[in-house]
Parts: sequence; structure tokens; C-alpha cells
Amino acid sequence: MWDVLTNITARLSNLIISGAVQMTDKQFLEKEIARWKRSPERMMQIKSFLYYNDDHDILHRKRQMIGEDGKLEDVENLPNNHIIDNQYGKLVNQKANYLLGQPFTVDSENDQYAELLKDLFNKRFMKLLKNAGKAMLNGGIAWLHPYYRDDGQLAFHLFPAYEILPFWSDSEHTELEFAIRLYTVQGYNGTEPVLIEKVEVYDLEGLHRYTLDGGTLTPDVDENGQNTESYITYTDSDGHAEGLNWTKVPLIPLKYNEQETPLLKKVKSLQDGINVMLSDFENGMQEDNRNTILILKNYDGENLGEFRKNLSTFGVVKVRSDDGADGGVETLEITVNSENYKAILDLFKKALIENGMGYDAKDDRLGGNPNQMNIQSMYSDIDLDANDMETELQAAFEDILWFVDAHLYNTGKGDFSQETANITFNRDILINESEAIQNCRDSVGILSDETIVTQHPWVDDPAAELERLKKQKNSSRNLKPRIITRSRKTTRRVQMMGVKMMDNVNHPSHYCKPGRKECIDEMLDLFGMEAVRDFCLLNRYKYQYRYDLKNGAEDLQKADNYEKIYLDLGGNPEKLALKVG
Repeated sequence: MWDVLTNITARLSNLIISGAVQMTDKQFLEKEIARWKRSPERMMQIKSFLYYNDDHDILHRKRQMIGEDGKLEDVENLPNNHIIDNQYGKLVNQKANYLLGQPFTVDSENDQYAELLKDLFNKRFMKLLKNAGKAMLNGGIAWLHPYYRDDGQLAFHLFPAYEILPFWSDSEHTELEFAIRLYTVQGYNGTEPVLIEKVEVYDLEGLHRYTLDGGTLTPDVDENGQNTESYITYTDSDGHAEGLNWTKVPLIPLKYNEQETPLLKKVKSLQDGINVMLSDFENGMQEDNRNTILILKNYDGENLGEFRKNLSTFGVVKVRSDDGADGGVETLEITVNSENYKAILDLFKKALIENGMGYDAKDDRLGGNPNQMNIQSMYSDIDLDANDMETELQAAFEDILWFVDAHLYNTGKGDFSQETANITFNRDILINESEAIQNCRDSVGILSDETIVTQHPWVDDPAAELERLKKQKNSSRNLKPRIITRSRKTTRRVQMMGVKMMDNVNHPSHYCKPGRKECIDEMLDLFGMEAVRDFCLLNRYKYQYRYDLKNGAEDLQKADNYEKIYLDLGGNPEKLALKVG
């Protein structure tokens, strides 16, 4: 039952000073857990998750004043607002959605492998990874645990940083020797609800379960009296079950940065400053009667408490004349300057965004119609931070793919251990759509259709869009010739595609650049059949409208040509009845 601790201590014997009093295996783990539970690193990790969920230090602040002995003392009768403007939580969401808000792309030269990976990295996994991104930012590190569901499918659990105590094999924190998980569950002591601390030890020999009570570890045994279980249970055709273990510790670290530093550590003082400023301002606004200092002359009472009570109850106080001096109450106003608070708040918020390497969605650079350079400048800080996150995530995906490859091999789907898979994270960046679309247009004939479609801001799935374009082009080519009766009582057979003779009406040379498609065909590729059909109908009307003022018969021929294309694209003949009056 304690064999696992013997093995762990043996592997870590170099940490125990030679000649010192030796600890037992059990004592070693208990002391490591006790040290880690109280460590500043873990406290910051826990604090980060609390701050993200709107549990800030301001909620526990008390109003204080200087007492008679010159020391601060708590005051209960003053306004004590606890206002939270959670800019930190907004920053975490901003960063996680920037890098992980869009589905990542999986690519491999082996098509079968790529399809299997897409099945595993489904929408559920995408959601898990985005939640892991938030956990990374909050804790500096998060952990994925591969496991098998009851239906035999490979899945992943997400563990926050404050639950996992890792023991690394190297100083770079790349190889995990073993790890301890500490978490709490709700239980009962008789009829009283209590929190029970559970401990799990993950190593190459399996999962070992314990309870922690008052700092003492006790094996958490099952109905068979065992506290160790295999990660995988394989059942053969005869119903015999066999326990199997991974050859790597099944915990995958997802790091926010190389130092595993939580984001809150960079901005906590600024977030606290924002909360304090807002709370103090509200306190000041609620102290209107205290912002008026009362100057008493010949007050006819015993103490100030009585004065305050009379003023609040009756709205009047009693004064007297003393040696010819009249009594009275004068006031001295103290004004709360809201502009000062606003200026300080703006400074705090700007500093939080800069120190946290985020972006301000209300930035002046977004005014009007911002160009792409202004947008990229605004995103420069969050982009740099996302580069670090992506580097760490790419390393984590090497571990994820190791477990995925082992799963595919063990389930008879193939040996893909020598295959390479590329994971591309699609950042959710604001763009100037008009500028991006114009760039796509300008790239026709220079770049491939696939590259242009991939960069188009309206396209989420380039492969699907290319397939739709292919079907659209085939549909256009397969249109049957039709007989069209012209308004001038002439009849001719019109075919959509065929040999093109250059002339000013049907195929003007200035619309047929060498090495490129004719302009009308490029328009079909970029804007689609419906948009080009409407374009042709309007051009027909334009040329009929102006023919007697410009090019005469040639304009009427152009109008006929656009009418022909309009009908070949499936236009409604009834709309041709709309003629120039």
C-alpha cells in the first residue's frame, strides 16, 4: 500500500542531505504537501482564480480612522462600499479568446491521420482548450489529464494549477517524474457536512489515492482494500479485465509562459487601485452630510452625539447666547472632485492594459475607418504575449499527440507515431474588411485561388468554400443554350461559354488582361452569381438610358449583351420588362 512512496523517495533521494535524519516515505510526501499548500506561489494561483470570479480583496476591506492614540482603528458607522470593476477578468477573457476563440486547424500530409485527429479534436475539445487557456492565464500553468470515458473514447480532464504539485526530472520543467493532486470533496461527518481533502499521486505505476486529514496521509482504499489503480482497463473477448498504464505520466502541462507566472501577478496592484478608487468615490458621495463641516457656537447641549441625533431627528438644534455672543451653526463645505477620480481611474486602466499586454477596444486608433496598420499597432502587445502562449501550447501539443498516437495504435486505427501533424492557431484579430477584400481582389492572377480564399475575411472554412466555388463554376459551364427573343424581333442562339472574339461589345480588350480571366469571370469568382446577375441587369438599363447621348448603336448592343448574360445566369425575364421611359 505504501510501496509507491518507497519508489518515489528512492527517486528523490538526492534531495535529502547526506547524513541528515532520514524521513520516512510518508513523512516526505506529507511535508512536501504541507510546504506547497502554504507557499506564496500557490496562494497567488488561488487568488488569481478568485479575482477572475469577482472575489477581490476590496470585498474584505474595512473603513478605518485615526483613533485617539494616533493609531488606525476600524469604524463601523461610515459608508464602506466594495465596488469591483473587474478589468483583470476582462483581460483574461480577451487573451484567451484572441488566441483560442477560433477553432485551430489540424493539417498532416497523411490524410487518414488528419481526419482521425479532426475527429478527436472536436468542438468539445476546442471548448476544453479555450477553458484551459483561461486556466493557464490565471494559474501560470494548467494541466490536461488523458483518460478513457465509459464508452471507450479518449478524453481529457482539466486540472487548475493550484491542484497539482509537480516533481520535475529536469530544471527546465519539461519532463515530469511524478505529480500530486490535492483537491476537496463534499462529505459528511455523521449528519454534519464537511470538506474532505483528497490526494492523488500520478506516476508510471498508476494512480494512487489517499485522504489528507490534519496533514496526515491515509490510503483511500476501494472495496478490495486497494488504493492503487491502473489508468486503463482492457477487457478481452472472454470478459477478462487487465489493468494497463501509460509509459508517460498522464499529466500534460499547459504553460502561460516559461516562468509559469500567473497574469494576476503583473496587474494585481492596478486592479486593486481601480477598485479602491471607485469604492472611495462612492463612499465620499454617500457622506454628503459629513462633507459639510459644522461650526458650533454656544451649543446648548451636552455632547456632539446629542447634537447629531437632534439634527437628524428634528432638523434643528438649540443654541444660546453667552455673554452677549449669539449662538449659531455655520458650515464649511468639502467638495468631492469627481474629475480627479476619473483621471486616476483612466491612468490605472491604461496601465493595467499595458502591463497585462492587452488592447483597448475603445482606442482612438479605431475611430472612423481605421486602416490595417493602426489595427496591428493596437494589437502589438497582445500579439507578442500570444506568441509566448502559442510557443508553450505547441510544445504541449507534442505531448497531447503522443497520447493520441498511442490511443490510435492501441485501438487498431494505425501506427502514426512517425507522422507529423501541424497545429495552427487562428487568432481572432479585428481587421478592416474593406481593405482585406480589396487586397484579395488585387491578388487574383498573382496568388492561387486557395491562398486568396483562405485570406478572405468572410471565409471560415477555406476547403468548403473552394468546393462551393468549384460546383458554382461547373454549374455555370453546364448551362444549356437557350433561344431568346429580343425586343427588336431578332432571334439568335446564345451560349454562356465558348470562343471569345475581342470586340467593344462582347469582349472589350480592356476587360481581358493577358494571363488573367476576363473581368466578368473574375467577378463571378469573387462576388458570386447573384451579385453579377444584378450587375448585368443594371448595366443593361444604364446603356439603354444613355445610348442617344453617348455611343448610340454600340450602347444598345452593350445593353443586349448584358441582357444575354443576365438570362444565362438565371435572371428573371419578367424584370426585362422594366424599360427606360
